Amino acid sequence: MSPMGSPSPSPTVRARRDRCPGALRPWPADDGLLVRLRLVGGRLPVRSLRALAAVAQEYGDGRIHVTGRANVQLRALPGSGGRLSPEVLRALEGTGLLPSPSHELVRNVMVSPRTGLSGAGADLRPVAAELDALLCAEPRRAALPGRFLFVLDDGSGDLLERPCDLGLVALDARTAQLRVGEHWGPLTPLEEAPAALVRLADRFLELRGDGPDAPWHVAELPSPLTEPAPPDPGLPEPAPPLPHGSVPGIGRHVPVPEDGLDRAAAEALAAEAVGAGSGELVVTPWRSVLVPGAGGHGLVSGEHGLVPGEAR
Repeated sequence: MSPMGSPSPSPTVRARRDRCPGALRPWPADDGLLVRLRLVGGRLPVRSLRALAAVAQEYGDGRIHVTGRANVQLRALPGSGGRLSPEVLRALEGTGLLPSPSHELVRNVMVSPRTGLSGAGADLRPVAAELDALLCAEPRRAALPGRFLFVLDDGSGDLLERPCDLGLVALDARTAQLRVGEHWGPLTPLEEAPAALVRLADRFLELRGDGPDAPWHVAELPSPLTEPAPPDPGLPEPAPPLPHGSVPGIGRHVPVPEDGLDRAAAEALAAEAVGAGSGELVVTPWRSVLVPGAGGHGLVSGEHGLVPGEAR
């Protein structure tokens, strides 16, 4: 059974390699090359947002697109032979969002957007940062599929129902229960959780093998990655997404239009974050942006649509 009590899916046989896009492996779309940049926990420094908007305006369709995994995308970029033009790649490197080009595709770490901002639940920002560092520290971990996803819930329950390959749910400020595919894993001290998760990721790499039919996800393995455990009684109930607008004690939650943010909208969000005393924004899994510490009413609105290749 899955963490939410639904039956586990049957293993899936893949007939092709994962082609999830990145800066060094862009996706050839009808309007040009599409690039996805991973944001660990959705955290987006103001400097990077402004630089990204400049790249989109100079080389792409002029807009920053957000995804259901709290990442950002640029579209209509120039290149040839399945690669970005050198000047575009240099510009993307200048945003600071490619700290490890060799591991760019595997830095898929989703975190409760409000973590560390509200004073409630565990602050998972250092946990996510250590997990990211460990993922990038070993060359073999670059072989994880581009769709392999870590999901860290700070105990608020807002990501409890998100499918994941590996993850955790904080029970308090010191302890979490791991998630392993569709099952619950052991209780683990939060300070030890990043190492525990990468050990499981390493085990997944050993078991999946190689080739075009190798599994992309933990749930596709023929047997559980680790012995399933019962859910801890201290686990939270699932929680809905943050409401749009001012969220007391946290900031302002702004929906992003389906066609993304143009440079003016990006600059307005950056200026608001600076004015609120924050050096960064948080892109959320609900295709929106959280401006920490800000108040007022939403200025950016629009319908939200699925981004190709991002849904499980």
